[in-house]
Amino acid sequence: MNPLAQLMGAWGHTVQGSDRSIDQGKHPELVARLRAQGITVLPQDGSAVVAGIERFIYSTAVEQDTPEMRAAKQHGATLVSRPALLAEVINAGKPGVAIAGTSGKSTVTGMVAWILRQCRVPATILAGAPLAGDDAGAGFTAGPQDAPVVAEACEASGALADYHPGIGLIHNITRDHAELDELHRQFDAFAAQSRLLLVNTACSEAMKAAGAHPNQRRYGTAGRADYPLEVIATGPERSQGIVGLPQGGEVALDLPQPGAHNLENAAAALAVCCELGVAPVAIAAALRAFPGVARRFEVIGTTDTGIRVVDDYAHNGEKIRAAILAAQAGADRLLAIFQPHGFGPARFLRPELKDILPRVLRPQDRFCYSEIFYAGGTVAQDISSRDLVSDLPARLKCGYAANHQEVVRWAAETAIPGDTVLLMGARDPELPRLARAIHGML
Repeated sequence: MNPLAQLMGAWGHTVQGSDRSIDQGKHPELVARLRAQGITVLPQDGSAVVAGIERFIYSTAVEQDTPEMRAAKQHGATLVSRPALLAEVINAGKPGVAIAGTSGKSTVTGMVAWILRQCRVPATILAGAPLAGDDAGAGFTAGPQDAPVVAEACEASGALADYHPGIGLIHNITRDHAELDELHRQFDAFAAQSRLLLVNTACSEAMKAAGAHPNQRRYGTAGRADYPLEVIATGPERSQGIVGLPQGGEVALDLPQPGAHNLENAAAALAVCCELGVAPVAIAAALRAFPGVARRFEVIGTTDTGIRVVDDYAHNGEKIRAAILAAQAGADRLLAIFQPHGFGPARFLRPELKDILPRVLRPQDRFCYSEIFYAGGTVAQDISSRDLVSDLPARLKCGYAANHQEVVRWAAETAIPGDTVLLMGARDPELPRLARAIHGML
């Protein structure tokens, strides 16, 4: 929400709003940044919505009976969901670039943002997360209104069918937020409505969505690709690969992040930037210094005894698998901790986690479930991480932590020199602090 609020302010609109986390005293730096840009921040008691408000932008992650929603309906304001406004911004971009997929889109968007910044190409960027170490905002850059707009297009709210981008990218489609059949209804429409479609050959579901699109370009490790990727090395500290170019020749990728999935992300970003007219050599040079994206395999630090602590946003089956594999590439033993990001997601993910974790964890690895994150509101709290622990075989020696203090205690009692500790989870704004608390304790 806050990047869109900042963008609307930068483009000359009067903006005000609220957030219950702000009422709880959280995010003071963000509040100061918003106010410095002339955005009014008010309590979430309905006072932000007054007569004369033309458009009421709301998050689909928040209940529909908030004081603001009631006030907006009373005043007759036009109700616009956050994804619908984002689609408007992308559709009006020159061009609009929409990066879609159930995994990796924040990193791909961050890579594109970094490349354009390094190459001094004006653009508006609306990403789901900031670059690591970037204090300028949550993945946000306001460019001129006649510049390209690059944004994540998320499937979680069901809004992909609203996008008509100049360049659409489908990185992958796996079970997340919904079953595959339901996801395809969105991704298939998104593909058909993209003027130029970039698609990852390594994902059969993405290729299925692309179908016979008349103006598609392919990238990836499988099949016939316009931007074919060859993986050379995946870790432990960096990853290397080679990408072929549609006009002939190739360019070498050398990333400061490990993992084959990051090379796939880089190939996607390279394809986007090439289509925007950036020279491939300049793209590769920028990626060599890519700082990474916050909470996307972000290395918090390494202790004097060689224990590495990594923070990652992984919260679905494919993301968790990729994060664990990347962490294992650089460690003889892994301590993985996962906090499910809601009661509904925990129920949805339960069978997938029961299948994936025993297959991907090595005998020497250790795993711990932290209790499910509760963001407030009226949700059925009918499942616990204790239930998820019971799904796993005894040989995994799965731990359980009722709260963040217990997570720190479990890590301190379990870690030995040379381990990697991987913290995974989404939505909870306290997770970055938890990762640093683990590192500090160790």
